[in-house]
Amino acid sequence: MRVRIRDFIETNEGLYFAVNSYYHPEDRFLSFLRYVPYKYVNFEVDISNIREINGKKYVKISESSLAYKFLEENFDKYLFYDETIDVLMHAIPKEDVKRILKPKERLKEIVNEEYKLNELEEKCRKLALILEDYGVPIKSMGVSGSLLLKLNNKNSDIDFVIYGREMHKKGREALKEAFEDGKLEPLSENFWKIAYKKRIKDNTLTYEEFIFYEKRKYNRGVVDNTMFDLLFTREWDEIIGKYGDKRYKNLGFVEIEGIVLNDDFAFDNPAVYKIECYNDEDIKEVVSFTHTYAGQCFNGEEIIARGKLEEVIDKSGDRYKRVVVGTTREAFNEYIKLKNL
Repeated sequence: MRVRIRDFIETNEGLYFAVNSYYHPEDRFLSFLRYVPYKYVNFEVDISNIREINGKKYVKISESSLAYKFLEENFDKYLFYDETIDVLMHAIPKEDVKRILKPKERLKEIVNEEYKLNELEEKCRKLALILEDYGVPIKSMGVSGSLLLKLNNKNSDIDFVIYGREMHKKGREALKEAFEDGKLEPLSENFWKIAYKKRIKDNTLTYEEFIFYEKRKYNRGVVDNTMFDLLFTREWDEIIGKYGDKRYKNLGFVEIEGIVLNDDFAFDNPAVYKIECYNDEDIKEVVSFTHTYAGQCFNGEEIIARGKLEEVIDKSGDRYKRVVVGTTREAFNEYIKLKNL
């Protein structure tokens, strides 16, 4: 039973968790609660956030603090203190897994079903076929999020997945070409404002800064007036190592400056930037667990980063440090910026 990021897991109670790691303990899967059956809801709900499938209602949980509170009060067996990273996580014991939902399988279903699709599925199919025309094979694509679960509503975006580092790069190049050819559209001002409101919960990035970084990533666009993201997931042969190979020790918060040496996995989760740090030569990388700072900077660029400083200890005993941005989904007062923007 293998899982990787962008997969979802349904528990025996009907909770839906998004897998958020490539590496898992032997007895459970690290993940994050995203959708809850309405019958379990004990918090205030915006009626527009209620989804329904097969007569069952669900609510999406977007806030990290609410997700933790809900599990603590109702399903604390899904809270797991991860000693390797010194953090309380969400995790699903394997005996509580009802099924695993795979983005590749769901997209294949959508692409092969031409006539019985809902409006969002039709747009997803169109996006896949356009990217295929520009050289990205269907076998390297998937769809995650609400479309994967069939819990999309009128406000849903498309969480489109491209597997493999080189293929994701090709996908972003294809998107740029599709913009130039008028096959797909870049985000309008209105869409950018929606994206900014969704992603930035404090003042760490101004709207103008956010737009600058996002426009050069070429990982977002619009298909028939619906926004989509091109998300990255590693192919199986790119997932090296196993859970517990490294341990992480919290050293508090820090702001550092440095230069990016390697951006190969800048769009991954976590996004990884190998750096030369100007403040501390033992800091070798900056990683981001929030999508906001994926693809934020590239090789040769000087950056400023604020986040949690960690000591990394691998199984051989070697040590180095890293800065973690996105210790919560909202990443309050944590960021990656260009030094000279």
